[in-house]
Amino acid sequence: MFPVREDEPKYAFLADKESQEKNIHGKFIELVEKSSSLYGQSLNINGDSAVSDNPNRYKQHGFHFTADNCIACHACEAACSEKNDNPAHLAFRSVGYVEGGTYPAYQRMNISMACNHCDNPVCLKGCPTRAYTKFAEYGAVLQDPDICFGCGYCTWVCPYNAPQLDPVKGQVSKCNMCVDRLEVGLKPACVSACLGGALEFGVIENTPLNRDQAKLDIPGFPTTDITHPNIRFQQKRSMPREMSRPDSMPLKYHRDDRQEKYIPVVDEKKGKLQRQWNLRKLLGSHENAHIAFTLCAQTVIGAFMLLIFAPWLGLSAVATATSEAFLPLFATLFVILAIGMFKLNMHLGKPLRFYRGFNNWRLSPVSREIAGVSLFFGGMVGYGFFASLIHYNLLVLPVIHWLAVASAIAAIIGGLVGFYYMYKLYRIPARPYWNHWQTGSSFVGTALVLGSVLILLVSGIASGLSAIQALLPSLAWLIFCGLLLESIGLLAHARDLKRQGGEGAASHFEQTTKFGYAYVLRNTLLGANLLLVFLLTLDSVALSPMVLVLGSITLISLLAMNVIGRALFYVLVIPTTMPGAFFWKNKAFEEHARETGLANMPQVGVVPDGH
Repeated sequence: MFPVREDEPKYAFLADKESQEKNIHGKFIELVEKSSSLYGQSLNINGDSAVSDNPNRYKQHGFHFTADNCIACHACEAACSEKNDNPAHLAFRSVGYVEGGTYPAYQRMNISMACNHCDNPVCLKGCPTRAYTKFAEYGAVLQDPDICFGCGYCTWVCPYNAPQLDPVKGQVSKCNMCVDRLEVGLKPACVSACLGGALEFGVIENTPLNRDQAKLDIPGFPTTDITHPNIRFQQKRSMPREMSRPDSMPLKYHRDDRQEKYIPVVDEKKGKLQRQWNLRKLLGSHENAHIAFTLCAQTVIGAFMLLIFAPWLGLSAVATATSEAFLPLFATLFVILAIGMFKLNMHLGKPLRFYRGFNNWRLSPVSREIAGVSLFFGGMVGYGFFASLIHYNLLVLPVIHWLAVASAIAAIIGGLVGFYYMYKLYRIPARPYWNHWQTGSSFVGTALVLGSVLILLVSGIASGLSAIQALLPSLAWLIFCGLLLESIGLLAHARDLKRQGGEGAASHFEQTTKFGYAYVLRNTLLGANLLLVFLLTLDSVALSPMVLVLGSITLISLLAMNVIGRALFYVLVIPTTMPGAFFWKNKAFEEHARETGLANMPQVGVVPDGH
């Protein structure tokens, strides 16, 4: 337990006596009944088996932040980091700000934010390793870094940037509500250290002493609909109609008088309005492992499904033409998917703990994706092996036939499950750029396009031009359908992002400015490929040297289009996180620190090489 000093000031102790029955979202504040088996259990903090006698131990607690009082002294940050022994590049609690107006009426509002220990913790549901637990004690959402394998998915789904991925240790950690202090009746360290009386803590919906507001949001705070966070605000000081962020995100907050709240809108002053390339940032993203995995997995799943279902889809030419290239095709599928899975695994903070990714298949789309793709991989390898024995008359036995069928069924089920949850894991409300059906249309389009291209390429190499001649009419139509599906999705995506505003519109703004030339190049390639592939679908096309050259250009163009498109998918996403400060929680400053060498100074708070 946390040692209580003899001279501990009164303001450091919890003071709640009564509480309401339900919170503003209609959830019970009392989390368990006295008859529950959870009641009276010890948290075993530091091996201490004692149980607190706090009468509110099983009630949902939360923070209260009075924005008018915060002076940005960062004492809460310092107290939190000191207590948790955090390195300089991590902060469970951060102080950012928004600002507005002009001299001499310039105004700034500071925001101190940590984990909000939500009623609906999306980090818990998303984590594939089950490192998170929502405790009945105080309603704390606690995370165990020793279970975590460093995938960082919880940092994607959280709207408040609460989970912190440490690129040095390769694991996530976060605010633990100072439950050791709560057990002895003390408020969290950040609250006790607050100089301006801006931070308070207690049973949720209990308005602190000398406060009369308990609002759900303030300017810069993301929507509460996603997780129902346990934090309340007071902010009475009149603010300018528009408030901007000091970090590099192209967002500002505009007061909507009808909704009586500030809403995020695009801040075009944050970026140069002319188009740029920024290829280094685009292709040098730390999400390159995800680019490799998704492209490889979707290509292989698409190719396998085409090979298996070709006879049932009326594509008998595909089944016939690929017969001679059966073993090379499946060997290629194995190699490509193995490379993709290896790249993804090595991207983890702790790659040797990859097996923990199956732990949360009941809740986490990541666990379900891992399980599905792994089942597909095993089934595909089994089918390729057993079917090869039959195909090449090496061992033709009834049991081999049944093993091949069973492997194919396993691969089909695994492929469908893995592909679906590969899409679902990106439908994240906290990342509006991804949270659109176009993510699914893009993934399906990639499977159709690259899966067909792979079959065409390997069959041509293994069996010669005759195989290409036989496959081209059918596969060209599939490629054309995949490109058309992606085109429709992209048009709808751009329209909807601009219409919905906020972080999604900001992503689209960066797409057309900061990465504008790459965006135009991808769209140009998409349009050109639609035309070229349509020409290849014509029955009158013969395999002349000109057609082969055209096909080669189309192949290179399709690969380039998919790589650029998937890179844009990852680099453009803007999360619904709290605003940072100029030197802290600011992507632009982090990039500047790494380029200039400032990141080599630990006190700057930037790791030289990000995860």
